[in-house]
Amino acid sequence: MIIESPFAGDIQANLEYARAAMWDCLERGEAPYASHLLYTQVGVLDDSDPVQRARGIEAGLLWGKHAEATVVYTDRGISGGMRQGIQRAINEGRPVEYRTLGD
Repeated sequence: MIIESPFAGDIQANLEYARAAMWDCLERGEAPYASHLLYTQVGVLDDSDPVQRARGIEAGLLWGKHAEATVVYTDRGISGGMRQGIQRAINEGRPVEYRTLGD
């Protein structure tokens, strides 16, 4: 599973949300991958640099070729980066599922 959830904006809240989305997938018996939790760590890529941000998004999307689905967590909205991931999944014929975590 490729997880799509927001990163930019309220980064701390979005990271906590992405972790909760990952937990949700794990609880469902899935093997989730959330590139924005990995590539945005200190010393990896700088999301505020447009070139590095694009590199991170593309690297994350490349994993999608090996995923069985893309799961979009929508409680915090759908960002531009998430839209890219959704469109890539559609273009590659990968199922897209929309989920919420609720309260």
